[in-house]
Amino acid sequence: MLTRRQFLGLAGGAVASAAGVALYAWQIEPHWVEVVRRPMRLEHLPTALEGKTLLQISDIHVGPRVSSTYLIETLDRARELAPDIVTFTGDFVSYRSATVYQELARVLRHTPNGKLATVGAFGNHDYGFGWRHVEVADQISRVAADAGIRILRNEVATFDGLQIAGLGDFWSPEFGAYGVRSRRAPNVDEMGQEPPARGEARATLADLARERPTIVLSHNPDVQDLPIWDGVRGWALAGHTHGGQVKPPFLPPPILPVRNKRYTAGEFDLGAGRTLYINRGLGHLTQVRFNVRPELTLFTLRSA
Repeated sequence: MLTRRQFLGLAGGAVASAAGVALYAWQIEPHWVEVVRRPMRLEHLPTALEGKTLLQISDIHVGPRVSSTYLIETLDRARELAPDIVTFTGDFVSYRSATVYQELARVLRHTPNGKLATVGAFGNHDYGFGWRHVEVADQISRVAADAGIRILRNEVATFDGLQIAGLGDFWSPEFGAYGVRSRRAPNVDEMGQEPPARGEARATLADLARERPTIVLSHNPDVQDLPIWDGVRGWALAGHTHGGQVKPPFLPPPILPVRNKRYTAGEFDLGAGRTLYINRGLGHLTQVRFNVRPELTLFTLRSA
């Protein structure tokens, strides 16, 4: 039987241990960035791109809840990786007011511009309150352009034979048919005709050249389950989940902002020649991470 002194000692140890874990999850892991290195195998990859590197940065969430000093230090560290291509997969800001534009410009002055390309796509937070203000996205796009980042909003760009598409965010007005903001069934209009798809995410995917190596930037991984990927092969890069931010050992993250709870973080084989990678992001909405370190992902391009 435990004595009173032994019991108090064990209880005190448990409290101290819990306090230590809480302090770690609050002050240490949210800023302890991991550089994840992976191969990216692509069909039809030009010989000139073999061995080139592609850096994925996601969910920096410039705003009141993420330290700009931490973000600047991390982007400076990313520059040392000397990537050939840099991709941003959304949520540049956590929008509260127009003052965020100036702070975003200050942070993005440290952007690691790629030798061949620096491109990005938007996440839901880049559309302001309720994810519906396109004018907020317009302003963020201008700030990003000043930093050398080309934002692809339902667009395809080609760099040395590699085509990169960027989709409007799934929760935003720019995604178009099949998006969360769709007001009617995506396949017919009032006259029973197929509606024009120009400028929509599905039209962007339909425009991809099937004979070229392909990367699609799409912030929300739930987009992968929509019936808009017919014939598209290659890689899709996403963020949005933050890996759940907290992952108990041997258990899935308790909170994920996606319908498909399989989409946590890391690499997923989607079949039909398509691979998804979900970056855990650099920022956060609440400053807590446990067993889900923030991430920079450096891919090395290889021929499939």
